[in-house]
Amino acid sequence: MSRVCDVTGNKPMYGNNVSHAHNKSRRRFNINLKKKRFWLPDEKRFISLTVSTQGLRLIDKKGIRRVVTELRAKGMKI
Repeated sequence: MSRVCDVTGNKPMYGNNVSHAHNKSRRRFNINLKKKRFWLPDEKRFISLTVSTQGLRLIDKKGIRRVVTELRAKGMKI
């Protein structure tokens, strides 16, 4: 499973671990993803989305109905 937020499209960033001696090795900054179920009252069913914490805040702000409508307009199957 790729680590991508369904709502925002956020992906992991890449960077360096830097030691005290200034040696660099590549690392990955993963995003905080959670698999969450949301109730759609007008469809009378649950949907599961993999969302980041920023995606959860966006759902709280806009509402799940509006977010799902935007995702379906992009072509995502829900």
